[in-house]
Amino acid sequence: MTDPTLDDLPENLPPTVRAVVEASATPSGRKVLWWVIGGLFGLAFLAFLAVGANRPADPVLGAVESTTTTVPRVKFGNFGELALRVLAAGTKPDQGATPFCVLVADTPAERATGLTGRQDLGGYDGMLFVFPEETTSKFHMRNTPLPLTIAFFDAAANFVSSADMAPCGNRSNCPRYAASAKYRMALEVPQGGLGRLQVGPGSRLILGGTCT
Repeated sequence: MTDPTLDDLPENLPPTVRAVVEASATPSGRKVLWWVIGGLFGLAFLAFLAVGANRPADPVLGAVESTTTTVPRVKFGNFGELALRVLAAGTKPDQGATPFCVLVADTPAERATGLTGRQDLGGYDGMLFVFPEETTSKFHMRNTPLPLTIAFFDAAANFVSSADMAPCGNRSNCPRYAASAKYRMALEVPQGGLGRLQVGPGSRLILGGTCT
């Protein structure tokens, strides 16, 4: 390696440091020059380590953490909302259950509208249709673009049956979906979403309270 010269110095070298280097850039001071340049590289390396130690959090970890935030609920139409718990088969009321929040359609107009035209449930866990008495009324998906699964419950809030319902355009001959027996309530969720709520054969709804 050849000895360094003044042409080898960085252009942005501070004036005080450059003066020291220039004074040492003589035949008798070349060893000092080497020491100064070596020191500069050492300082640069330490600064690099300091920046690395204070870098922002890993963006991948940040993305994972952000998925844990709760989706805000946005009410639509004139529907009310209600807290709902599901007791899965084989569990007892005193064992507790996960709380959910659903929209409630309990008037003829609200039941007729349901999720017509909706692409999502606005952050709610489902929509609960409540009838004044047990019924055999059938559901359809006319003008409802969101694929849904419906679960039917009797007057004691016990699971009756369920069915997947496919979107249907604006036509009068859309398929009708019926329960396997008379029911009093029907819960619609995004298609395939009953498992998340632990709704299935042997399950029972516990209704009441406010959504948190």
